[in-house]
Amino acid sequence: MPANLRELRDRKASVTTIKKLTRAMELIAASRIVKAQQRAQAAGPYARELTRAVSAVATFSNVDHPLTTEKENPRRAAVLLITSDRGQAGAYSANVIREGERLNQLLREDEKQIVSYITGRKGIAYYTFRQREVAQSWAGESDSPSFARAREVADALIEAFLTPTEEGGVDEIHIVFTRFVSMLTQRTDVIRLLPLEVVEGEEAPAADDVLPLYEFEPSAEDVLDGLLPKYVASRIHYCMLQAAASELANRQRAMKSATDNAQDLIEKLTRDLNQARQAQITQEISEIVGGASALADANAGSE
Repeated sequence: MPANLRELRDRKASVTTIKKLTRAMELIAASRIVKAQQRAQAAGPYARELTRAVSAVATFSNVDHPLTTEKENPRRAAVLLITSDRGQAGAYSANVIREGERLNQLLREDEKQIVSYITGRKGIAYYTFRQREVAQSWAGESDSPSFARAREVADALIEAFLTPTEEGGVDEIHIVFTRFVSMLTQRTDVIRLLPLEVVEGEEAPAADDVLPLYEFEPSAEDVLDGLLPKYVASRIHYCMLQAAASELANRQRAMKSATDNAQDLIEKLTRDLNQARQAQITQEISEIVGGASALADANAGSE
């Protein structure tokens, strides 16, 4: 077999194998998106009721809790980046990192020192390659985050927020994540987590929703001590669930594009292979006809 034909067949076989892999990854991502959306929806009732409780306590008490108190002259800001553990998801992690860089620039313009926290191996690798300091990082579970992981992240951030700035603490905390809007639309978003503000949005009570009247036992401050850490963990878990659904949607879209590109390449290689095979057959026929003609001329000359 000529080298050209062998090379084309090898390339076609290689691209066909890649197409099978990308198609399988596309189907896996598509099946996991449904589960990720269901988890986000299942977390909704708990988050809404917790938000209503925090809103009620904040409204009907005059307690200045450390997690809700604005600090004077904030000098250090923590930024939590929620990225993916694996690639093959298009520009998903790159967009989060780019938005994080934009936020860092804005905070530096306000003369604030940045303290970085990262979830996901992609973000960790980005900072490690550039030799940037990371206060704490978490890897794993990016496409299926657990509430235990969210609580672990929340505990670390709350501890940093409650630590005095002079001892390495932070004055405010921001989260950069990807919000899942639809299968076709995912939007990189930034929220300020602490000092805590009751967030208006999917999890907030409606404007005409009547907040329940609570009696605080033993005190409103003790109730806030118990509620606010759970609220912070709930917000982080919500961001992680949104990011997980967005990651899977980006991966499905990227793998579909890769599968389509592989199919286009296979069709092109098939045409090239057929043309090369046809050229080879034509050349062999020409050689046979030429040989027969030469043999006939030789026989005629010998006679």
